[in-house]
Amino acid sequence: MAYTIDRTFESNDFAGVVEKTRAALSAQGFGVLTEIDVKATLKKKLDKDVDDYLILGACNPTMAHQAIGLEPKVGAMLPCNVIVRRTGPASVMVSAIDPVASMEAIPNPSLKSVAGQVRDMLKTAIEGI
Repeated sequence: MAYTIDRTFESNDFAGVVEKTRAALSAQGFGVLTEIDVKATLKKKLDKDVDDYLILGACNPTMAHQAIGLEPKVGAMLPCNVIVRRTGPASVMVSAIDPVASMEAIPNPSLKSVAGQVRDMLKTAIEGI
């Protein structure tokens, strides 16, 4: 089973893809709670050079509230991570976690239904970039 929802863009405008990703997430009711610049962090901590790589921690408050109400410990698996990474000189990939795949470890059928709704919302966001 795939664990991400992916889309690749033939573009060398990394920042532009990041901004379009934020806008598409917002259009589906997601806010970005966290942002990790992996490229900058690895350079600072390990003095390693890597391609552009950004992790956005996206959360839809309504869906998070529903999920936590059904399974209080599910917060350990939130927010939904979305990565934007350079995959070539003129190629950028956006990948969102598939919540259905990540919830497989939790034996709660009601939570799986919520995860399916969130997956549909993330899929729509990725398609909307």
